Amino acid sequence: MNVHTTPSYDISAHLETLSNDGIIGLKGAFTPEWAAEMREDMMTAFWSAIQRPGGAVGRGPRRWYVEIHPQDFRGFVDLVVNPWVVDICTNALGPDYQIVEIGFDVPFQGAKYQPWHRDFPSPVETYRDRTLTSLAFNLTGVDVTEDMGPFEVAPGTQFDDGRDWKHEMFPDKALWGRFQERAVRKYPRRGDISCRSALTVHRGTEHLSPIARPVMVLGVDAPGAGHAALHDMMVTKAWHDALPDIAKRHLVCRVVDELVPIVQKHDIEGLVMGADPV
Repeated sequence: MNVHTTPSYDISAHLETLSNDGIIGLKGAFTPEWAAEMREDMMTAFWSAIQRPGGAVGRGPRRWYVEIHPQDFRGFVDLVVNPWVVDICTNALGPDYQIVEIGFDVPFQGAKYQPWHRDFPSPVETYRDRTLTSLAFNLTGVDVTEDMGPFEVAPGTQFDDGRDWKHEMFPDKALWGRFQERAVRKYPRRGDISCRSALTVHRGTEHLSPIARPVMVLGVDAPGAGHAALHDMMVTKAWHDALPDIAKRHLVCRVVDELVPIVQKHDIEGLVMGADPV
């Protein structure tokens, strides 16, 4: 199957937008057919994970996060060797960037507004030195519509200090007006890909549609960022040996004889309960 559509892009302009807004996207990076297979893999993994203790973590009512084994996603190699992904990682995080996470979020009908948040505390390199040390790439499994609880982001907030926020991740509700003023909702289509700092303040919105909206997450670190400790990626030796060199060089994982079910580690306590919109 043809997976790459090879859209043209200006890497310098994209890096500038990423630095200014904390988020950037590329339309049509993959074919809709490739994205449909990705959705199948996410939903298969979800129904398996939700049946075992620790297989999925709540991110609010009717909303879950599931980390998966790289080899359980048929398109994993396609994703990590995609020219845009490689260019963004190399230029933003350095030539020794590390792939530390593959998983997905999935809201269902009944999911509520999340509180405005970032995914982990800001390191000093970011809030003081304005340098990004990690990135999250997102790919939707559906063509997003208004009733599917679209992702909402407040551009330009990736450099907010945040040390006085709850858990250094959740700004007090009295501060939400600033994020509301900046808020942009995203409506990606199958095959689109986005890249953001997980420190850019964001939230999921109310999901009214009967159609679930799974979105793949690829987490990438600069050396020393330390987020690999939040995850436990593992692959079998035969699968690892067959990887292209560029994937093998950047993937941070355990190489094992046999895969075992993942017990989720990256639990964000403040997202367990929903939030009312302002």
